[in-house]
Amino acid sequence: MTWRHWLLALAVMAVWGSNFVVIKWGLAELPPLLLATLRFALAAVPLVFVLPRPPVGWGNLAAYGVLIGVGQFGLLFLAMRGLISPGLASLVVQLQAFFTMGLALLLAGERPRRYQLVAVGIALAGMGVIAFHTDGDTTVAGLLLVALAGFCWAAGNMVSRAAARGVAPVNMLAYVVWSSLFAVPPLLVLSLVLEGWPRIAHSLVHASGGAWVSVAWQAWGNSVLGYGAWAWLLGRYQAASIAPMSLLVPVFGMGASAWLLAEPLPPWKLAAAALVLLGLALNAGWPVLRARLRGVAW
Repeated sequence: MTWRHWLLALAVMAVWGSNFVVIKWGLAELPPLLLATLRFALAAVPLVFVLPRPPVGWGNLAAYGVLIGVGQFGLLFLAMRGLISPGLASLVVQLQAFFTMGLALLLAGERPRRYQLVAVGIALAGMGVIAFHTDGDTTVAGLLLVALAGFCWAAGNMVSRAAARGVAPVNMLAYVVWSSLFAVPPLLVLSLVLEGWPRIAHSLVHASGGAWVSVAWQAWGNSVLGYGAWAWLLGRYQAASIAPMSLLVPVFGMGASAWLLAEPLPPWKLAAAALVLLGLALNAGWPVLRARLRGVAW
């Protein structure tokens, strides 16, 4: 991966990590499924009238939209409405990195290299440290919902990679925008059935400016820019090289929560973050270091 593409991936991780704080703000005023519906509706409109439909099948667009919209964020928002804390949610959803590598192995025959497995193991140790320090805000149902959201994210990664590696070049920003159209109908139906029109109407009427900023940030910053760049990177590099980058999300998530929500950062959290960063550094830097060492005359 080039350093520019690595910086792009890092920026996406910063956006996604800080988004857990933004989600928390939005869920304070809007029901979870309604929040997800508004997010993907705003991600699609008005850009869907500007960007041409990407040259991929409708089935691919629908699969990505449903997997990311309903599967990942619908489940994540439901869990974050009192079933799991934002910091831990930002960690558990990163199981998608391992799900993505596993699906790439099963579906595409990609085999991660030894140093990548070691890097993921180190980062997984950091995630384990956080998982063993749960609190009263976390439930088994919340953990399961977010883990399932991570699997849906991984499946969406594979769908977007198939689109990006097709015969015709694909504008991944347009891909994210058009696929968002398919997330809205099922999310809206689920919101009407599970949350009810009276609650929806009351939330829309009484939502503050901050709630709408939360919706806009998730739609444009997180979905359009973040997922557009992420899908583009997945189309250029092997999943084993890209997927572990998402392990930075809980680091940014904990930092944003400490800064904006005044959540404490005890030593165990800092140690866990250090392990995650070490794993990412090994994954990104080992090929360059190995090449330089081979060029040194001992």
